[in-house]
Amino acid sequence: MDYTSGPFRSGMGEMSPCVKMGNAGPLEYNNLVMDERPSFRPYLVSTVVLLVFGLGLWALALLAFPPYVWARWLFFFGWTLALSGLSLPVVWFLNLRFPSTPPAGAAVVVRQATWVGVYGATLFWLQQARLVSFWMAGGLALGIAALEYLVRMRERSRWAPRLDPTAAAPKDPQHDA
Repeated sequence: MDYTSGPFRSGMGEMSPCVKMGNAGPLEYNNLVMDERPSFRPYLVSTVVLLVFGLGLWALALLAFPPYVWARWLFFFGWTLALSGLSLPVVWFLNLRFPSTPPAGAAVVVRQATWVGVYGATLFWLQQARLVSFWMAGGLALGIAALEYLVRMRERSRWAPRLDPTAAAPKDPQHDA
């Protein structure tokens, strides 16, 4: 396909910014070349392991143990793992649909899915004492979202884009005179 003509040109005869995107070619998006389809395959094993292990622990806590302290901890831990496994595909899709800078890597997707699991288990724990209200659930969600935002802001401050070793250094008019 010819990227030098048609809709890829801006009105002034130059390439539009969406075409000038880096080393991987003219259609690089979120560090993926658009000819490649983003795949959920790297996350599939994690999803299945979290879901099966979490539901297994959850069922074990419900069926095999009397409702004492350690069985409850096992129940909440299994619930956290199961919710994390269930939310991993959703979080992956949301990060694919709404990309960020820097792009969300595998650790970010798993961390965000873990936040969903922790949120669900915390709500379940608070519900045992009848403490959950709309405002409690919303405040807890806002608190977790604020924590994730701060972590992502720290990652953004430490992120450096990949440098093109073949690109020429920018010219400085003050020192090149």
